[in-house]
Amino acid sequence: MVSRTNHVARAWLAAALLLLCSAGNALAAPRIGVATMQPGEIFFERFGHDSIVVDDPALGKPVSYNFGFFDMSEAGFVGRFVRNDMQYLLVALPLEQDLVHYRETGRGVSIQWLDLRDDEATRLAAKLAMNALPENARYRYQYFTDNCSTRVRDALDSVLGGILRPQFEARSTGNTFRSEAVRLASPAAWMWLGFDIGLGPSADLPNSLWQDSFVPMHLAEGLRQAKRADGRPLVSSEQVILPHLIAPEPVAMARPWWPWLLSGTVVGVLAWWLARHSPRVVAGVALGFWTLSATVGLLMAFIWLFTEHTFGWANHNLLLFNPLALLLLPGAWRILRGRDGGRWFDGLLMTIAACAVAALFLHWLPLQPQRNAHWIALLLPIHLAHLALLTTFSSARALPR
Repeated sequence: MVSRTNHVARAWLAAALLLLCSAGNALAAPRIGVATMQPGEIFFERFGHDSIVVDDPALGKPVSYNFGFFDMSEAGFVGRFVRNDMQYLLVALPLEQDLVHYRETGRGVSIQWLDLRDDEATRLAAKLAMNALPENARYRYQYFTDNCSTRVRDALDSVLGGILRPQFEARSTGNTFRSEAVRLASPAAWMWLGFDIGLGPSADLPNSLWQDSFVPMHLAEGLRQAKRADGRPLVSSEQVILPHLIAPEPVAMARPWWPWLLSGTVVGVLAWWLARHSPRVVAGVALGFWTLSATVGLLMAFIWLFTEHTFGWANHNLLLFNPLALLLLPGAWRILRGRDGGRWFDGLLMTIAACAVAALFLHWLPLQPQRNAHWIALLLPIHLAHLALLTTFSSARALPR
């Protein structure tokens, strides 16, 4: 986050840079690099970062063009964040100043110096300086498709005449937006759970390296392999500026569904056993489970219906974390008090269980698959157990006191 005072100062720096770049034809061309910052330990640092470095002899010291600034103190910031209408800024600042935070937190930084022609380097430096002016610096941030890393990628592709995109789109490792979000967020349980539950099927389409470049480390790998039109490597040299002193980024790991199925089955069997000895305990646990399901489901429904978080739309997990569970809470409370679940209780249980079964069929269909087999394996047995057990105790007779 950048303060308003610092933003004004950097606006003057950007204007000065623009003037220098406009006179660049009479001076030596700048050297262009991409700085890649490794992931940090705070949740918003988990995905790493990058910037374009312009080392212009006319400026004396390298300048970092950083697309990752935002101002939380701006009016309406929270509302825009909820709606997915985030406004980020491109800020020009001395590279040494940009590195202070990474040096203090032990995050590694490397620079890939690019083999650009003089006219390409000069043109890119001028374009960045113009883009960093206050009237041009804002852009609408989109987490996967228009972020600080894709802005670096697009700026380079533009000055290179579009040669990067075909090379990047021709390569894929099978990553998806979900797999990369969950992988990089995995050190924070609440964060990877949020991504994994909250992302819909559009996050599960296979990515090319072009799409994977929303992650700075993937962009760096792509640049490392990229070629110019004449076959020369785009990266002329790579330089480690700061060593990485904290935990490295998480590696990709497969998530087998069978442990989740085992856990869901164990919970179902335990509920069956408890129903014969302490039926109200089952109702009490179900009360908590349905409260959690309804809360999560309502949040997913809100994302789909009232926000522009498009990667959360049409989420199949709505069939597992069902908002209809909210209507079960009065019946569960009645059962806890030794009464039947009420007139609509059994029908609601059957509807929610049927929705969970529908999630399994949707997973099998090839039309728009969502990688949620593990959630189905965990929650389907639990929904079926509630249907089999609690409908018994929500019949016309009251529970034994």
